[in-house]
Amino acid sequence: MIPPDLERWRLVLGSPAGACMGGLGGAAAEQDAALDWLYGRDPDLGRRGVRRGGGSCDGDPARSDDRTGGDGPSKLTTVDWLDAVHRLFPKETIERLERDAVERYEIHEIVTDPAVLERIEPDEALLRAVLRTKHLMNPEVLALARKIVEAVVRQLMERLATEVRQAFHGTRTRRPSRIRNSRNFDFHGTVRANLDHYRPDERRLYIENPRFVSRTRRHVEQWQMILLVDQSGSMVGSVVHAAVTAACLWGLPGLKTHLVAFDTSVVDLTSDVTDPAELLMKVQLGGGTDIARAVAYGAGLVENPRRSIVALITDFYEGGDQHRLVREVRRLVQQGTQVLGLAALDEEANPSYDRGMAQRLADEGAHVGAMTPGQLAEFVAERMGR
Repeated sequence: MIPPDLERWRLVLGSPAGACMGGLGGAAAEQDAALDWLYGRDPDLGRRGVRRGGGSCDGDPARSDDRTGGDGPSKLTTVDWLDAVHRLFPKETIERLERDAVERYEIHEIVTDPAVLERIEPDEALLRAVLRTKHLMNPEVLALARKIVEAVVRQLMERLATEVRQAFHGTRTRRPSRIRNSRNFDFHGTVRANLDHYRPDERRLYIENPRFVSRTRRHVEQWQMILLVDQSGSMVGSVVHAAVTAACLWGLPGLKTHLVAFDTSVVDLTSDVTDPAELLMKVQLGGGTDIARAVAYGAGLVENPRRSIVALITDFYEGGDQHRLVREVRRLVQQGTQVLGLAALDEEANPSYDRGMAQRLADEGAHVGAMTPGQLAEFVAERMGR
């Protein structure tokens, strides 16, 4: 295996250098596969007889008209490649790769060929790819991309709305109730209370004393839910789920929801919460990250500190003032606000984040972790029900 300090040179030189320098593992191997998917199609490689998949140390490169190895990993699709580069490379590199894909290698299916988008089944991977490249799309493709966003958001809304309703729905207790509502009918209690009226000859149980149970309500006082979402490229999955979750929470009795996106600037998207597809089309992925500035903005929205939850959805890689971020979180916690730091908000809840900064915020009293949207709804409902 190649030493870590030589990995960058190995990635620059490509697969032909593998015979001399050694193999790659982990994320570096994924980076090499992503680079090979794009730059392996360079016509100069074919003219020189160089195959990206291998070479030799004596200056005699492998010769083949086919620049891909037959025993290698399965070929990436365009959507897979876009997802991989945004996960594996920094912003400046991503921009260069996307520009080369569109301009140098003319991979039109990314941004200019509606037929390709029409053939692809709308799913979350395609939605992420659309959000990452919409700034490169012409108007015709952008219109089609909007339909893809709407279709996937509709699927997510249907799924997540059920989870949110379950989290906030009143639970039945065993306390008797005088309110005779069919939803609250206590079947087993009614049977036990009327066993004396069972007639074996008719095999019937006559009900003279029906029983009902009461329901509790988890939301009785006005609360605020303030979602602060990092819109850097690596957080695109969380951005999507935050938008849909906010739409599901919007309008719930006793809960006032805000949605704020940030990079180095802060954009309040609360007015668009009811239309998450339109909201996502307005999100600008990428750029730096000033988490402290976003937290300070969120703190300014708090009306009743002890009836507020500030959910900070970020990878915790602070590009601004780290000390200010810690101070802002400390101030919120000390005033009684529930601060929730989420390194991921999606259905996998598998985060990649700055553990050092996350620990610092946890030490100040923030709840730090990763959640699915359903778990977030349960967290909010549980806090409101105290």
